[in-house]
Formats: sequence, structure tokens, C-alpha cells
Amino acid sequence: MPMLKAGEVSLKVQAGEVSLAWREWGEGDTIVLFIHGNLASKDWIELAAPHFPRGVRTIAIDWRGCGDSDKPAPLADFSNYSIAQHADDMLAALDALGVAFCHLATHSTGGIISTRMILKQPERFGRVFSLSPVGPQGLAFRPEQAAFFGQMKASKELTRQVMAATAMSLFEPASLAQGPARFKPDVGARAGLFERIVDQTFAVSDGIWFGTPDTLTKEAESGALKARMGSIPHPHLVVWGMYDGVIPERDLKEMAAVMPDCRLVAVPGIGHSLNLEAPELYAGYFGAWFGGL
Repeated sequence: MPMLKAGEVSLKVQAGEVSLAWREWGEGDTIVLFIHGNLASKDWIELAAPHFPRGVRTIAIDWRGCGDSDKPAPLADFSNYSIAQHADDMLAALDALGVAFCHLATHSTGGIISTRMILKQPERFGRVFSLSPVGPQGLAFRPEQAAFFGQMKASKELTRQVMAATAMSLFEPASLAQGPARFKPDVGARAGLFERIVDQTFAVSDGIWFGTPDTLTKEAESGALKARMGSIPHPHLVVWGMYDGVIPERDLKEMAAVMPDCRLVAVPGIGHSLNLEAPELYAGYFGAWFGGL
């Protein structure tokens, strides 16, 4: 399978009713599926992937509504953009790609998507590397917080500023508070990837802008996945940046305490997006967890 370079057209795989975009790095018997977070894409590990260990094939797939995947119109209740739907899409994509067993690497909302995948087909998955995940607890948004996504959609400047706050170590601290966010002088290629990621955000479906906060709130209110957290035996490595303003540390401590095999590592000086902020460090955790399997 040919490798993609930055800017190349994605490969496509049919997953039920939608065509999902995907790309891969490396080759080998150990397969890892990367599941990105909200308002994001498969490209978030682009700078980290060249540092992944040999013998690991990493596949990254855009959710429906994101990146280069199909963007169906959302239903009124956002049911076609639910966490369960994203999980089913990923399972169908693995079927179509002929992947019978793999490990998982997730970021943010990709974490709770992976939880639903594991609970639905537990025998299909091995280890999980979760970066700043939305845990099985879900993530509740107050009405004014959910409405803020509409303000972001209407303003690229606002969205860039919010996304900069999720990758805070790349930016001058004063510019995060006052705006516009200014890169530190040594960020190199990370700056270009960040700006491309911001541009990608403005192509996502309304099912992402508005459906994700809706479905995460429903997950939190139902408590269904949280109630099953103690029954998930799959080894989890949870890595969390200590400056992360998105994911509550208490949720990750609860995961580590309740799940049978879950380790939490807190990284100083990093925000919500280690894979973008310090890609080589992200690759180090990735390699320690999946290398040699």
C-alpha cells in the first residue's frame, strides 16, 4: 500500500453508508489504529509517525464529517453523529481494510469512541494508548458551552485562538491570553501543521460542530459506559498534559483507579495535544507501549 505525503489525496474505504479517508505509516505485523479527536483529523500524528518503531503499521482514519471523509447532513437528533455511530464506522472500516485484530491509539474524543468499539468487539483489540482522552464518563457541556461551538464556526480567528489554547506549549503565553496567538520561535514544522489543522476545521460537518458536544453530553448523562468501566480488561496507557484545559484530571484518575489495567502518566509543560506539541515525545510513549509486541 503506498504511503501518503503531506498534502496528498487520502485513500478511501467504504464503511457502511459513508466513505472514510485514511492514511498509514510503517509496516509490520503489529497494527495500530489511530482515532483522532473532535474538530480534528487523521493528520494530527503526521509529525510523530515517522518516529514510531519499526515493525508497526499505523492506520489513521478520519471520522465521518471530518477531514477528507464523507460529510452527511446531520439528523435533527444528531444520531448519525453519535459516539456509537463513529465506533460502528471505525469497526466497518477495519472490516473493509481486512484488519481482524489491532491495537488502538486515541486522542481526546477518540478515547470514548474506542471504549464503545472495545465493548462491542472486545476480542478484536489489544492495547490502548489514550492521549488526553474523553473517558467512559463522557463530557458534559452546559448550554452556553455547546453554543460556543457556533461562535467558533462563525469566526476563524476565534477558532484559531481556541485551538492554540489546546496546544499551548507552541505559543507565547501572553498571546494566548490576549490574542492573536503567536508561535514561539522554535516550533518549526509544528507551526505549518497547526495552521493546516485550523483550515481543516472549517470544512467539518455541522454534525461535528454541534453533534459532538450533544453526543458527549448524552454519554455523560446516561452513565452507561461509566458503569462498565471496571469490566474493560484491555491494558490502557493514559497520557495527559498537565496544562490540559479540556479533559478533567479527576476523570483520568478515576479511569486509572477503576479499570483493571490502566496507568496514568501526567506530562509537565504540555497541554491537550502532545501529538502536535511534542511529536517526538508522543512517539516515545507510542513506541514504549507498542514496540516489541
